[in-house]
Amino acid sequence: MNFGGVDEQVVTREEFSLEKAREVLKDETIAVIGYGVQGPGQSLNLRDNGFNVIIGQRKGKTWDKAVADGWIPGKTLFEIEEAAAKGTIIQYLLSDAAQIEVWSRLKPHLTAGKALYFSHGFGITYKERTGIIPPADVDVILVAPKGSGTSLRRMFLEGRGLNSSFAVFQNVTGKARERAIALGIGVGSGYLFETDFKREVYSDLTGERGTLMGAIQGLLLAQYEVLRENGHSPSEAFNETVEELTQSLMPLFAENGMDWMYANCSTTAQRGALDWMGPFHDAAKPVFEKLYKEVACGNEAQRSIDTNSKPDYREKLDAELKQLRDSEMWRSGASVRKLRPENN
Repeated sequence: MNFGGVDEQVVTREEFSLEKAREVLKDETIAVIGYGVQGPGQSLNLRDNGFNVIIGQRKGKTWDKAVADGWIPGKTLFEIEEAAAKGTIIQYLLSDAAQIEVWSRLKPHLTAGKALYFSHGFGITYKERTGIIPPADVDVILVAPKGSGTSLRRMFLEGRGLNSSFAVFQNVTGKARERAIALGIGVGSGYLFETDFKREVYSDLTGERGTLMGAIQGLLLAQYEVLRENGHSPSEAFNETVEELTQSLMPLFAENGMDWMYANCSTTAQRGALDWMGPFHDAAKPVFEKLYKEVACGNEAQRSIDTNSKPDYREKLDAELKQLRDSEMWRSGASVRKLRPENN
């Protein structure tokens, strides 16, 4: 398939059907380790698609959530080590920090011929820092949905698919690639594009810190603050900064592209967008270049490992998230959302 003049190989559900995926994995037991972010969406989609799935999760609130979702203790829900022992494919879907913590207990259950599956290239790419070094006699594969586990599940239930990347790091059985693609189809991917573990984590960390979350929040806040500092009300500032973007424009350029948006707005908007696109690009690109270098050299990974392994990490994170939630912009957003027609 051609992407902007560059040919890439992708795997679609027409080319690799769900029936074929079931045939490839018919003798496999898929042990999903971790029921936090990606675990629920992937495991529930696999279960609904007819695959043999079990969950490995430590007891507590998340265990109770798995039970509420229909996983049965002692039958399809087990402690992590027991699930890993039972699984022939081990989907390692714990957080990056938890993967480091649990690795020594999981590794003994990675016996010859099994597959170790990731949805993030972090643990393997930075293995000298994480200590996650797989045995030489197992397949090591990756399927990374390009969105949250919540989105993966929601789109599946709507009959749609969330695009995913896939990769093979280690192929000892000769069927690692087929296993990866079958799992990608099974978890509900719209289509699959091939990458490697390093490129996946480099692009993922850059994207999360960039346009997906970090940069977009910084950009939105900067515009909101300028509008407020110049006398605009919170409602007006939020509507012009966030609400119009997310509720009106994003659905349109998601469907048709930004070039279509530029061609189908007012001439005043066209002129201003074209004129200011360059200055924003020139201001932002050096920040993205610095970000990518920090990701590529491992500094960003080390910061995450160091911070997330501290005993007070959760307490400090909750405080930072509360500060974001309690900011005027997002308190205004909560009020604006309540006024949407579907909520009245």
